[in-house]
Amino acid sequence: MEVVIVPDATAGGELIAEAIATLVRRKPDALLGVATGSTPLPIYEALAAKVRAGAVDASRARICQLDEYVGLPAGHPESYRSVVLREVVEPLGLSEDSFMGPDGSAEDVQAACEAYDRALSEAGGVDLQLLGIGTDGHIGFNEPCSSLASRTRIKTLTQQTREDNARFFDSPEEVPHHVITQGIGTILEARHLVLLATGEGKADAVAHAVEGPVAALIPASALQLHPHATVVVDEAAAAKLKLADYFRATYAAKPDWQGI
Repeated sequence: MEVVIVPDATAGGELIAEAIATLVRRKPDALLGVATGSTPLPIYEALAAKVRAGAVDASRARICQLDEYVGLPAGHPESYRSVVLREVVEPLGLSEDSFMGPDGSAEDVQAACEAYDRALSEAGGVDLQLLGIGTDGHIGFNEPCSSLASRTRIKTLTQQTREDNARFFDSPEEVPHHVITQGIGTILEARHLVLLATGEGKADAVAHAVEGPVAALIPASALQLHPHATVVVDEAAAAKLKLADYFRATYAAKPDWQGI
């Protein structure tokens, strides 16, 4: 696992956007796994700016979802499909044909989970998966004590996660209780995992995930098992890291050709 400490969210977004651009230049039809929420927005804004400037051609890139609410009606503005189309697909000038995600409104939700897991594999696997981290250490919607071998499945959200996500809805009661999420085992199959965390509210979770033991209690700690995982944090989110100075030194001495 590589830990990169950046000054702020804007710098983190630019760093990760350039890594994505480099991947797309090398593999134009790369399958990019995207996350939702406020944290990754600087990534998408920086990447869209590169596309508009002609610095990268993303026209053949493919986009896939990390998770989806269960039970929201089709076209609901806070369904993750709608969010990804609005914040990623449209700004990059892609069509809906480039996008894939689980069906949160399916009658048979379990079948929809299994179908999405297969679809990711049949698409050749995810080349780069973006991740955020919850205040309790969750990734995707793999809440604490999720199996580290789990596959795409339905999960019940904790009250804390529902409260964290209530800001996107008109009232807390509107936040769904269930989601479809890529499992930890599914996430770990991506070729490159990139987690962005910003703000002091994420400092404890980051420290446990990066420097603590690998444990189902902190699902993000599973990134320690991945051969190519990058954790990008701003100064506030890095505040509890015991090895922060080491992480800064190793990144400063890193050869440019390695990228992230």
